[in-house]
Amino acid sequence: MNVKVENIEKNVVQLEIEVDAAKFEEGLQKAFSKNAGRFNVPGFRKGKAPRKIVERYYGPEVLYEDAFNIVCPEAYEEAIKSNDIHPVDRPEIDIKQIGQGQNLVFTAKVTVKPEVELGQYKDIEVSKIEVNVTDEDVDNEIKRTAERNARIVDVDDRPVQEKDIAVIDFEGFIDGVPFEGGKAQNYELTIGSGTFIQGFEDQLIGKNKGEEVDVNVTFPEDYGNKDVAGKPALFKVKINGIKVKELPAIDDEFAKDVSEFDTLEAYKEDVRKKLVENAEHRAKHEMEDNVVAKVVENAVVDIPQVMIEKHIDDLIYDFDMRLRYQGLDLNRYMEIMGMDTETFRGQFAQRAENEVKTRLVLEKISKVENIEASEDEVNDEIKKMAENYRQDVEEFKKHLREDDIEYIKDNLAFRKTVDFLVQNAKIA
Repeated sequence: MNVKVENIEKNVVQLEIEVDAAKFEEGLQKAFSKNAGRFNVPGFRKGKAPRKIVERYYGPEVLYEDAFNIVCPEAYEEAIKSNDIHPVDRPEIDIKQIGQGQNLVFTAKVTVKPEVELGQYKDIEVSKIEVNVTDEDVDNEIKRTAERNARIVDVDDRPVQEKDIAVIDFEGFIDGVPFEGGKAQNYELTIGSGTFIQGFEDQLIGKNKGEEVDVNVTFPEDYGNKDVAGKPALFKVKINGIKVKELPAIDDEFAKDVSEFDTLEAYKEDVRKKLVENAEHRAKHEMEDNVVAKVVENAVVDIPQVMIEKHIDDLIYDFDMRLRYQGLDLNRYMEIMGMDTETFRGQFAQRAENEVKTRLVLEKISKVENIEASEDEVNDEIKKMAENYRQDVEEFKKHLREDDIEYIKDNLAFRKTVDFLVQNAKIA
């Protein structure tokens, strides 16, 4: 097989691939074997006519398309590997010569991974991130735990107050007409949470269980649903119940209930220790992000739009999965937010560009500095993954494809590259 490579524009190459006639003949024979059953030639039972008879009856071109589809992928893969070409999109194929007894010649035009021009990536100056956990931080964390362990009790002898949970039925109207999404029953609304439109919750304060209330509000101009944005609305509200959170006393008994410790002081020390660990973890990652951001800013790379669009697709897929866990789908979300597809995709464009550039720059540095994942590191990572999925390591390995192993290697190399950059940074 002969291959000619031509750079036809920035980040786009064209390969002219010539496959010898014998290889194309193999493809023709495979194509015939695959399709023999569909040929109906007079004088032969269906599917029983020899290949030469079929070609004479239907014309020699009858097998060309299938033969090309058999030969082309293998030839293309071999061509890009032998010429160290890294496509980022599907190739645009054009057949130049095809026929029995002839070499197959075709071109493949493809967008490739761009070259990265590194700037300064050593001695990057960043400020040290201080970790400071105060007594107030510890107290607030314990209060949050108390909130999670609070009892919810009914209140019947007083009206709604700030921080109460009002159990309400409501229906919204604009110009006297109910609107979609403006109705619910037995909704538990925490007063003062800001969950509803500004002014809604305040108008329930002082009202008693069983009361019916007219709540007048105006939707914000930038409200996601364009049908109601900026419009005044009337909500008919009935208060079905009033509940409050009854917080436990924060003492030794509380510590015993929520932890392994017998005293509040011992529990507080454990909370402080965990807060410090979490803060140090966040500081470490923020430090890494700051170093990497400066390194990426110093690099120059012209990213093909197709790479950005593909990464936007990945980000949207992840977003869609999270929505589905919450019982929504993407179309419904865009409808609620008043967005069309173009606007929605546009939200991810800058993030996608930054993340693609970051990955390209880290990949380049790992190559320049010969940073790779060792076999032991890969095996350790696979072992961790197997443990996370609660599977036997050897059984887990059986399900890993070659691409999966490469993905693990790349991610480990990127992590080591980030460590390398931080180790070579100037932290003041």
